[in-house]
Amino acid sequence: MRSVLIVDDQPGIRLLLEELFKRENYSVRLAKNGLEAFKKIGEEQPDCVLLDMKMAGIDGTEVLKRIKKDWPDVPVIMMTAYGELEKIEEVLALGAEKYFTKPFDIYEVRDTVNAVIEG
Repeated sequence: MRSVLIVDDQPGIRLLLEELFKRENYSVRLAKNGLEAFKKIGEEQPDCVLLDMKMAGIDGTEVLKRIKKDWPDVPVIMMTAYGELEKIEEVLALGAEKYFTKPFDIYEVRDTVNAVIEG
């Protein structure tokens, strides 16, 4: 079974994406911040991580850096509510596969995650 870890500090986004990926027969795990994300990836590596860029505590860029250092084979797709071109370029340079600007098309997110996992 394919698995995805959704890391976002907004409960509504986590719920929306959880429902979407469960309908697609994914094993879905949720984290509301970077520390939870590290714990969950350490327990079981997901096939893909959907990661919010702006979170309290450790921001998404720092979470991405650690994931790419400790679990380099785990693909990460960034989500942001901010159209910060500099930040987007930075996360892509750090190894993010792709990014989505909120509000996003959930079907585009689904299709992108499927494509990333299937290689």
